[in-house]
Amino acid sequence: MAKIEEKKPIIDEISEKIKDAQSVVLVDARGLTVVEDTQLRKQLREAGIQYKVYKNTYMKKAFDGTDFAQLDEYLEGPSAIAISKDDATAPARILYKFAEKAKNLEVKAGVVEGKAYDAKGLEPISKIPSREELLSKLLGSLQAPITNFARDIKQVAEKKAEGGEAAPAEAPAEAEAPAAE
Repeated sequence: MAKIEEKKPIIDEISEKIKDAQSVVLVDARGLTVVEDTQLRKQLREAGIQYKVYKNTYMKKAFDGTDFAQLDEYLEGPSAIAISKDDATAPARILYKFAEKAKNLEVKAGVVEGKAYDAKGLEPISKIPSREELLSKLLGSLQAPITNFARDIKQVAEKKAEGGEAAPAEAPAEAEAPAAE
């Protein structure tokens, strides 16, 4: 059994990593091949997610007094932890997508923005697009009307330049004179 002096730096390391984390997801990665494990770690690292295997007892101590203490019941068997400080949905999104190919990766549970979810509850969260994807879609939807308007103005200008009269989009309705009584 490790001495308390040996455990404290590891517990402090975990505590520091989860401090200000938007989400933490626990997985059981037993059975992943070395290649799969390397690919998973690379994808998580590229997304700014910290991923590491720790002893459950160390994680329990580090989680104590935090929102992540809700994960204690899932800390059985080998556990790895994926931590994101920037994108709350990124760990779930990457881990679920990876688990589609690597059947031996089991998502156990997670805490996203202070709320605990079991594996089934995390699945819908894994389908939420990243912040960048959402911003890109928003920008695209904002640009479309402007682009269409610019195209229409250009067509009107080209038609006038050709000597043709551009027909107004809608002719104004003639005001009817009130009926004389």
